[in-house]
Amino acid sequence: MWKALNLALSGAALFSRLALSQSPSALPIVDLGYELHQASTFNSTGAFYNFSNIRYAQPPVGDLRFRAPVPPHGRNTTVDNGSVGRICPQANPAWELIAAVFDPDYLEGKPFNLSATVAGLANQSGSLPSLDPRTTEDCLFLDVVVPQNILKSASNSMNLTSGAPVLVWIYGGGYTAGDKSAHSPAGLIRASQVNDTQGIIFVAMNYRLGALGWLAGPTLQSDGTANAGLYDQRLALQWVQDNIHIFGGDPNRVTVIGESAGGGSIMHQITAFGGLKGPAPFQRAVLQSAAFQNIVSNLQQETTFDAFLSLLNVSTIEEARQLPSSALIKANIIQVANSSYGENSFGPVVDGLFAPAIPGKLLLQGSYDHSLTLMLGHNADEGLLFTNPAIGNDTTFNTYLLSAFLTINPSVADYIENVLYPPTMPGTLGTTGYSDETGRVDLIISESTFTCNTFYLDKAFGNQTYAYQFSVPPALHGQDVAYTFFNGPSSSVVSVPIAVALQEYITSFAINGGQPSGPSLPMFPIYSNASDIIDLNATSITEIMDPIANSRCDWWQKELYV
Repeated sequence: MWKALNLALSGAALFSRLALSQSPSALPIVDLGYELHQASTFNSTGAFYNFSNIRYAQPPVGDLRFRAPVPPHGRNTTVDNGSVGRICPQANPAWELIAAVFDPDYLEGKPFNLSATVAGLANQSGSLPSLDPRTTEDCLFLDVVVPQNILKSASNSMNLTSGAPVLVWIYGGGYTAGDKSAHSPAGLIRASQVNDTQGIIFVAMNYRLGALGWLAGPTLQSDGTANAGLYDQRLALQWVQDNIHIFGGDPNRVTVIGESAGGGSIMHQITAFGGLKGPAPFQRAVLQSAAFQNIVSNLQQETTFDAFLSLLNVSTIEEARQLPSSALIKANIIQVANSSYGENSFGPVVDGLFAPAIPGKLLLQGSYDHSLTLMLGHNADEGLLFTNPAIGNDTTFNTYLLSAFLTINPSVADYIENVLYPPTMPGTLGTTGYSDETGRVDLIISESTFTCNTFYLDKAFGNQTYAYQFSVPPALHGQDVAYTFFNGPSSSVVSVPIAVALQEYITSFAINGGQPSGPSLPMFPIYSNASDIIDLNATSITEIMDPIANSRCDWWQKELYV
């Protein structure tokens, strides 16, 4: 019904789908078939409109909880101006409070007292965090930010496929936090116009988080959908394909971009259904620090599922669907807060359907969409944020391995412990070494959860990718996001030239058909067999050999730890 409504509006009727005033004070209205939506704001500095909080799915409540999303249906003729902000229920693990103290001390070489830190945190209020007033289960909405000149051209054209390039943002946050409106795209839109181009359209989506988006396991799948969050993203991306021409965009020029959980989500979209259900609903992708924990075991999925039902004091998923939203939100907060150090309890799982295997293995087997063009980034130190300071010797390291990989064979754990990541590893030119247990765990997390994902994609796409490393010190996980969304002086950005260059690389990649380039930018080489990547450091952009092109990543890709 939803798609049929869109396609039925063609010919002369297309002109009525956009009412654009020449005066920014009279905000335009678009007809999406199922609803009329008015721009929420006009940014006079950047000359762009923000169409906020556009519904792309029915409310995932009641019987639709823990299932794939359903497109909107029918037609609502009341104009929606997107004034009601919405975010999906959020949750954060308690260990992040320890990391906020430990990481700076470790980087500065200061001693760290774990017991004192834990005791200090325990003395703080134990009450649940206050909810953002925008929190609601009915959160499957997206934003479209479009320059005025592009929107105006949409009202004067009947061509559905000759429009502006589109950049679609999928946020990170460990699959338990984040929302579409956390970052302003103003800097990216400005960067897209530096070479006298028309610019880009920016789209950002919400997707369900924590237990509400990622509950899984055999029992859940008997009456629900594992990886519901991935299906949310897929539906939003299909919405872009079906509707972006209304705003002046070209559905054949769509680039998705995501960091951390967002990048990991894109990796799952690239390998969706093992590549057996046609091409992905985008043509290019920028993956930054693509991350996910390899939740392959049905036992691990079922244990997490049972724990959630226990917190709800119910025994079936159907009973959970009958509970008030407040009960599910509270249980989700508690379960995520109690996550093991470095983990968030929820995220993509191997479900036999959307994810028939982990993405690295699917890439190795050739089971993915081969038609895409990729730009791939990782940070110089991805793992420290997730490294437990309690791991201080071989014994605790072994305990960590057995808990992080529940189904691992002891002989495989021994191989990881003594061959892949021995107690010390000297660093060489272009590689990362370590001299203590923190550095050891840092590297294993960096490679197994983050950076090797980039190497898998490089290899799968014949080394015809564009890859970079973000090395502005301390280059921890997530610190590049402020550079991607740079929009003026910020304490989070110590190198403005690097921020400007990164934005121009990203936007030119989207505009130029998958080639990051510009007259003021250093050349961005194709990855090639020489493993060439660019290094974005504090003072310059240089070309280096890829430090993650190593045999350890080859080993992780084979999934021998299961």
